[in-house]
Amino acid sequence: RRYRLARGGSELGLLVVDRDMGDERRSVHSLSGGETFLVSLALALGLASMASGELVIESLFIDEGFGSLDPHSLALAMEALDGLQALGRRVGVISHVQEMHERIPVQIQVEPLGNGSSHTRLVTL
Repeated sequence: RRYRLARGGSELGLLVVDRDMGDERRSVHSLSGGETFLVSLALALGLASMASGELVIESLFIDEGFGSLDPHSLALAMEALDGLQALGRRVGVISHVQEMHERIPVQIQVEPLGNGSSHTRLVTL
């Protein structure tokens, strides 16, 4: 829990509060690629867990971004996704990261065949 988000200068602006740096506030633009992905993932997970009246988000799809994470950050992201799944939420992930392939028990694998066609298969580990 190194980072916390705070409202920034504009109505929709965000600042990052870095707990490892004495709660220094800085622009979200100062984050590395991996840090940016983790913040985006945290926002997506937070929005998915919110319910507004009749709206309940039960499925979440995440396309790539995991390749920018170091092993520790990847483990944190996977733990967050596992937690959502344990709550009954469906989480779909599109990734080329081998560590994720080894950890995700049910996969839809897509194999390009050339000429714009592909083959899909369901794999369970």
